[in-house]
Amino acid sequence: MNIMDFNVKKLAADAGTFLSRAVQFTEEKLGQAEKTELDAHLENLLSKAECTKIWTEKIMKQTEVLLQPNPNARIEEFVYEKLDRKAPSRINNPELLGQYMIDAGTEFGPGTAYGNALIKCGETQKRIGTADRELIQTSALNFLTPLRNFIEGDYKTIAKERKLLQNKRLDLDAAKTRLKKAKAAETRASQLNSARLEGDNIMIWAEEVTKSEQELRITQSEFDRQAEITRLLLEGISSTHAHHLRCLNDFVEAQMTYYAQCYQYMLDLQKQLGSFPSNYSNNNQTSVAPAPSASSNVIGSSALTSTSGLVITSPSNLIDLKECSGSRKARVLYDYDAANSSELSLLADEVITVFSVVGMDSDWLMGERGNQKGRVPITYLELLN
Repeated sequence: MNIMDFNVKKLAADAGTFLSRAVQFTEEKLGQAEKTELDAHLENLLSKAECTKIWTEKIMKQTEVLLQPNPNARIEEFVYEKLDRKAPSRINNPELLGQYMIDAGTEFGPGTAYGNALIKCGETQKRIGTADRELIQTSALNFLTPLRNFIEGDYKTIAKERKLLQNKRLDLDAAKTRLKKAKAAETRASQLNSARLEGDNIMIWAEEVTKSEQELRITQSEFDRQAEITRLLLEGISSTHAHHLRCLNDFVEAQMTYYAQCYQYMLDLQKQLGSFPSNYSNNNQTSVAPAPSASSNVIGSSALTSTSGLVITSPSNLIDLKECSGSRKARVLYDYDAANSSELSLLADEVITVFSVVGMDSDWLMGERGNQKGRVPITYLELLN
């Protein structure tokens, strides 16, 4: 029974306090009550904390978008995180592209120039996918997690104490308002001296003034104490900035590592593809080899630029092959699949006999291997001494 009485009294007291705060807040908004202003230093700290929270949220969300562009994947990771379970590992876009390239190159034939190039590109894409996965893991651990900890931890504590400070301020201003009203009523009562009732009224309002003054002292003390607690928490924002700066440096280093790896992978790939002809056809009835015409004035190691932007180096003695009379031995540089019966299929590193034929296209020679004979592209050959 006593416990029930205590709960009812506490509930009534809480309801009274809530109503008092609501009245005070409403009167402040209507300009009918005075409001205690926080000191300038505390206001600056509150503004700094709010600004930090807003921009930290924006940076964190956009970093998540950068690292994981797929919104469905982000939602799934968020759900698993809230369930405190590890999200299932999935293949990323570069790895998937790499696998498709490898499968295509395998089906086209690793011995063909195109198939071999696809396989090499696929392997590079898979390496990039692995580097991308490492970037995401490192950035999540060293950058996103500290930002999220601030939003979900430190700032929530600051917001809680800030709200408590707001309530203490409302209590303080409500106490000031009650004291002001009690003193005004006491003054009016003291001006009336004609009846005994008025004398009793003076005593009542005097007691009310005393009670309001005591309440004001208590609320002022509680407000000052809460303001100090809030100020100490807010001053920690500077330390938060310093910590986030270190995390930002870690993020930048992770990106530097990632882009350096990708650059090196692509540089290596470009060198590998540089040994391949830039264009070739094994589907058309009339094939055109990817070499400059024999009338070109470039002799030596000339750079051929394909439509893909890769620079291909032609052998220094290609033109000699066209200009020489009689037959010569030549080494095959790359695999070549004949497009039709007039051409001769080639295997890299084999040695064949080549000779020119009057009226033949300047990009081709006639090749001979045993009893087999056919046209071969000039850019696939290297003349032997």
